[in-house]
Amino acid sequence: MQEFAEIAFHGGSVFTGSGEPITGQAVLVRNGRIMAVVPEGELEAHLGSDTEVIDLDGALLAPGFQDSHIHPTGGGTELLQCNLSEADNAQEAVALIAAYAAANPDVAWIQGAGWSMDHYEGGSPLASLIDAVVPDRPVSLSSRDHHSMWANSAAFRAAGVDANTPDPSDGRVERLADGSPAGTLHEGAMGLVEEHAPAATADLLVAGLSRAQDELIAQGITGWQDAMVGAGVGIPDPKDAYYRLIAEGRLKVRVRGAQWWKRDQGLEQVDAMIATRAEAEALGLPDRFNLGTVKIMVDGIAENFTAAMIEPYRDKCGHATHNKGLSFISAEDLAVYVTALDAAGFQVHFHALGDRAVRDALDALEAARAANGPSKLRHHLAHLQVVSEADAARFADLDAVANLQPLWACHEDQLDTLTLPFMPESAQERQYPFGDLFNGGAKLAAGSDWPVSSADPIAGSHIAVNRISPEADDEPLGGEKQRLDLATIFAAYTSGTAFVNHRDDVTGTIAPGYFADFAIVHPNPFDVAPEDIFRSRVTSTWIDGKCVYVAADISVNSK
Repeated sequence: MQEFAEIAFHGGSVFTGSGEPITGQAVLVRNGRIMAVVPEGELEAHLGSDTEVIDLDGALLAPGFQDSHIHPTGGGTELLQCNLSEADNAQEAVALIAAYAAANPDVAWIQGAGWSMDHYEGGSPLASLIDAVVPDRPVSLSSRDHHSMWANSAAFRAAGVDANTPDPSDGRVERLADGSPAGTLHEGAMGLVEEHAPAATADLLVAGLSRAQDELIAQGITGWQDAMVGAGVGIPDPKDAYYRLIAEGRLKVRVRGAQWWKRDQGLEQVDAMIATRAEAEALGLPDRFNLGTVKIMVDGIAENFTAAMIEPYRDKCGHATHNKGLSFISAEDLAVYVTALDAAGFQVHFHALGDRAVRDALDALEAARAANGPSKLRHHLAHLQVVSEADAARFADLDAVANLQPLWACHEDQLDTLTLPFMPESAQERQYPFGDLFNGGAKLAAGSDWPVSSADPIAGSHIAVNRISPEADDEPLGGEKQRLDLATIFAAYTSGTAFVNHRDDVTGTIAPGYFADFAIVHPNPFDVAPEDIFRSRVTSTWIDGKCVYVAADISVNSK
């Protein structure tokens, strides 16, 4: 007896997960999976009386996007706290703090995030700005990138941070002339205040994760790699929030979580990580939730001069300094840790932003290969702001995936004022060298680091293709050679991240047997001029063959 499709998509282009989109084809779904891809002329033969037929009306049907590096629980929670991400300048940020304080008089310690470093001189806001509107309650707010914290005087008093408090080895306190804290803490110094602030409640984290899931599904995202399962750098541990959503049947997306490697500890962490991985496996949901990855933060960020560089940063006059950034873990220890994790069957997810951090991470993978032999664990390096030409060519040989955050790869205020003027000359022309990585044979995955920046895959794809912000007249960052074509970056957001997440056999591709996880994009970004890609948007999202999001001004064209 013939089985008819439950859902049929036709009338548009189909991006299958690689290469240029195909046309004249219909995608058939049954029991939550792709049943077949057939010529439109054969569609009628697969339609039953109950088949839902979706007319794409020229739109693009793509595999659901997957984000290879994201912090959803933190991002969702921040939307529920003092959220500064919409502020366009320092004055607006202060106004948002004042408004939040007025609306929440019972919140004893105000927390939140989202301020942008380029809104403040030297990237470091002063406590006095908050003191002017909230003098009587502690306030501590993470920057968008979570590598710095802005606090008021009441927070410093509550934490006991004063002129006599030394900088930790992995961070820095910005100070006034008398040595007292000026208002900003960088990297490990954030913990001086953070450890005294109230911990997020379980209910808040669950609400944050649920909010994040809704926000991300609306952008066509059907899966991700959570880049931090564990507490640190101002982001609470999301593990129990995931477990609650799973228990309540509310986790819709497919998640691979990266357990957080505590840089002040060593190999004694591995046994506990193995136990946590087994705990997740015991849920029996391999296609929905897994904790088989470990995240290691190798260095910091360039804006506060903590990204680990081969050559030193420059001062305001362009002279070389003695600062080459911070390696949170020595190259020797990193090789030991990665070798042990690889032997234990863990995928390693590196935060590696500066060229020395990238080199140390690749050297660690090389050591693991030498000790353990070839691996199918799909280790990957995220951020990759600066990669030396020699190291860009090593990714393919080491089976290391380049995990790109493409939205950052253009000229914008934070890069142009806080980073490029202080970079060594060797690094200034090698910002986010996507083209070199791709041409060197590296596999590519793509993500956002949300809430550091927008999670929108269309916005990220626009930058990867153009290397220029929408409607800007800048020169392409890094030149034409670092641009990717649209098919390549769409593959990174779909089949590429599915590969990183070890789900490339069931997601990231439109082919028979794969889960029916889709994003419908209109207008078809492959049909518009490259400079107009950003105008496309996701109009509906599907998971397991079910429509889980429709844009408010769109109706699904079905019969």
